[in-house]
Amino acid sequence: MKKINIYLVDDHSLFREGLRFLLSNLNFVNEVFEAENGKQFIAGLKGRQVNVALLDIEMPEMNGMDAARKALEINPEIKIVALSMYSDESYYSSMIEAGANGFLLKNSNFSEVKKAIVDICEGRNYFSIEILQSIVNRINKKTTKPENNELTEREIDVLYQICKGRSNPEIAEILSISKRTVDKHRENLLQKTNSKNTANLVVYAIKQGYFEV
Repeated sequence: MKKINIYLVDDHSLFREGLRFLLSNLNFVNEVFEAENGKQFIAGLKGRQVNVALLDIEMPEMNGMDAARKALEINPEIKIVALSMYSDESYYSSMIEAGANGFLLKNSNFSEVKKAIVDICEGRNYFSIEILQSIVNRINKKTTKPENNELTEREIDVLYQICKGRSNPEIAEILSISKRTVDKHRENLLQKTNSKNTANLVVYAIKQGYFEV
């Protein structure tokens, strides 16, 4: 993995200092920048090459959602991981809409932080297990399909069941089709959505408006 620059944005200085120390010791991290709020982050982002931003959601001056949107306007290639103390649906759904690639709870182990950074740099999304489970539990079918829909009706049915955390045999039974057919639909879904795993499919489904939470 190539060397990357990280921007750590959080209004708690002790949290920033501890996380910056740990991040600086990773062999793929070149430099870690710091900001105590979204406004300071946006100002510091201009003129700097930043690959990943670890962005607190609730901050003074400018919150994480607004900061994420502005950061992507400045640097469309930046990867954003939202940080929060809470797994409330309103937080992660707002950050997904703002363009976040991942979501970490602040009580996560550093190994999970490292994995999140590696995953998003390799083109995947990353959500803490607690967050993913919360999304799965709340996901609902929409009555209307999104515009520019590229999935078939059956693929959407299978995607919904996948997002609900069901296995291929369970999906086959629910939809009254063979497991082999479900296997093929899952394979098509991964290919069409450029996803590598179930977590990626869940994030894709919400971002593209197939389902709602």
